[in-house]
Amino acid sequence: MRTFIPEQLLRESGVAVAESVLRTCVHCGFCNATCPTYQLSGNELEGPRGRIYLIKSVLEGEVEVTAKTVAHIDSCLGCLACETTCPSGVTYSHLLEEARPRLDEAFRRPPMQRLTRWLLTHLLPHPRRFRVGMALASVGRALPFLVPASQRHLLALAPGRLPPPATVARPGRLPAQGKRRARVLLLTGCVQQVLAPRINDATARLLSRRGVEVVIPPDAGCCGALTYHMGERRRSLALMRRTIQVWHREIEKGNLDAIVLNASGCATAVREYAHIFRDDPDMAVMAGAVTSLVRDVSEVLDEVGLGDVEASMPARVAYHDACSLQHGQKITAEPRALLRRAGFELVEIPEAHLCCGSAGTYNMLEPRNAAELRRRKADNIRGTGADLVAAGNIGCIEQIGAGVDIPVVHTVELLDWATGGPRPEGL
Repeated sequence: MRTFIPEQLLRESGVAVAESVLRTCVHCGFCNATCPTYQLSGNELEGPRGRIYLIKSVLEGEVEVTAKTVAHIDSCLGCLACETTCPSGVTYSHLLEEARPRLDEAFRRPPMQRLTRWLLTHLLPHPRRFRVGMALASVGRALPFLVPASQRHLLALAPGRLPPPATVARPGRLPAQGKRRARVLLLTGCVQQVLAPRINDATARLLSRRGVEVVIPPDAGCCGALTYHMGERRRSLALMRRTIQVWHREIEKGNLDAIVLNASGCATAVREYAHIFRDDPDMAVMAGAVTSLVRDVSEVLDEVGLGDVEASMPARVAYHDACSLQHGQKITAEPRALLRRAGFELVEIPEAHLCCGSAGTYNMLEPRNAAELRRRKADNIRGTGADLVAAGNIGCIEQIGAGVDIPVVHTVELLDWATGGPRPEGL
C-alpha cells in the first residue's frame, strides 16, 4: 500500500513503525473474514482493512479525527485474528498501538467516557484499590441511582463476593519438590490476584510438584497490559518500566530459566516489551532480556511434563482459545496436549478463532459488542455438550462464565486437580 505521510511526521518513531505496517498491507480483505466486529456489523470500517485505511488517512491528513473516527478504532478488540489470517504478515497490533494514543491526543472524549477510562486506569492495575472498587460495586448494585447510567453496566461485571487472597502463590520462593529441574519467576497479575487467586495457587502448586522452583518478587506489580491496550501511555509505561526492572534484578541473580505467565493477555503485552522500549537506551537491553524469557505456563508444563495423573478424569472439556494465546502468541497445541495427557476428554468449540468479547477492558468500554460476542461464544459452547470450559486467560474466564451455565476454569486448575491438587471450585 502506498503512503503519503508528511515527512515531519515520519521523523517520529511511532509513525515510522505505522508506515512500515501500512506498506505491508495489500488490502486483500482476507482479514475481514475472521474479524469479530466485521462479522457483527458487515461495516468495512469495523474490520481491519477499513481501520487500516482510516489510520492511514488520519496520518496523511486526509481525514479529521472525530467521534466517529475514534469509535471505529475503539470498537476494535485487538484480538489479532487478522494477523493470523493475513497472508502478507501485516503486524496490525503495532499499527493499532501507535494509533490509539495518537487519536486520544487529537480528540477530547465526552465526560462520561473520560470518567470510565479514568476509573479503569486508576483501579485495575492496583490490587488494593481494585478490591475497594469491588466493595463499592456492591453498594452500587444496591443503590444503582447513585451510579451514572453510562457506568451501570460495570456493576454487572463485578462479582457478588471476592475470594480470599492466595495461600500458595505469595511473594517469596516456593521450593521445587524433589530434584530441581528449573527455576522460574511467576507473574501473579493485578486483576487475577483479586478475582481468581486460585489460578495462581494452582500454577505454583503444579510447577513445584514438577520440580520447578517458583519465585514471586515481593515488589512486582502490574505489567501494564490492560491500560496500554486502552491507549493510555504515561501510567502504562511507568508500570512496564517497574516490572522490567524488578524482573531484570532476578535475571541478574542467575539461574532463572523462564518468566512464567498464566494470564495470556498479560503475556502478549510482555512479549512486546522489547518493541515498546526500542527507542529507550536505558530500558531496551533489559526489556530484551525479559522478553527472551517469557513463557506461557502451558509451554513450561509441556516441557517438564505432568508426571503421574489419575487414570481418567470425569469431565468432557471444551477448550477455549484465548485470542491472546492463539493469535497473540501462536500457542494452541500445548494446552490441548496437556489436557489430554491429564485424562480429560477434549471437545472443540466451533468458531474458535472468534473472540469471546473480553479483550482486556473491552467488555467494560464496549459492552454492546462484548455482549453479542459472548452470546455467540456461549451458543457455540452449548452445542458441544461439554461439562465445563477450560481457558488460559482470566478475562475470558470471567466473560464466558457470565454467559454459560457450566463451570469455566483455568487450564492449570484442571491439570493441578489431575495430578494431586484440589478439585477446582464449582466442579
